[in-house]
Amino acid sequence: MSNIIVSQHPLARQKISALRLAANTSQQARELTDGIGRLLMYEATKDLDLVRTSTEQSPIGPYEAEAIAKTHALVPILRSGLGLLNAASDFLPDAQVHHLGLFREESTLLPVEYYNKLPRKCTVDECIVLDPMIATGGTADAAIQILKTWGVPKIKFVAVCVSKSGIERLAREHPDVQFFVAVVDKVLNEQGFVVPGIGDCGDRLNNTA
Repeated sequence: MSNIIVSQHPLARQKISALRLAANTSQQARELTDGIGRLLMYEATKDLDLVRTSTEQSPIGPYEAEAIAKTHALVPILRSGLGLLNAASDFLPDAQVHHLGLFREESTLLPVEYYNKLPRKCTVDECIVLDPMIATGGTADAAIQILKTWGVPKIKFVAVCVSKSGIERLAREHPDVQFFVAVVDKVLNEQGFVVPGIGDCGDRLNNTA
């Protein structure tokens, strides 16, 4: 599907391989997640439009200054999405940051919303949703639906590890959303976990396993 962009960068593949390791400390998990996030953000921001802002002076001569034309919001899904926020903020330092609290209910695997402080009116041109893991796709779908209801014109989604069935479901249901991912795993087990996956990101990033 054309709206699923899987990183082909060898460093992303190396970092994914390292992130899967069960023996990682939380610090190692955070560093690897951040590094993968930077590689994915490079891909997610390649198509941003530029606008000329002013004529400035370099040490040698005048030049036309440029800036990103549109406004952005970064939307980490709590809590594991925070592991990608520093990387995303370094790429788009002027972006708004809006947190969405969603978790997957263990017995039904359905998403539950518990935190949403989006402003009453959408004031950005594009949102980039941040969540390291897409399993069934239910949480990601809920986040996308919330942002569409809010009125954002364009949505991108950055995820580290996704299941094949989950990402394909999302791509079909949201053909207008681009998904930037580091790895697609084929197996989604009966408990809704991606195999081999990268484990429970929230617990691994926060040392609460």
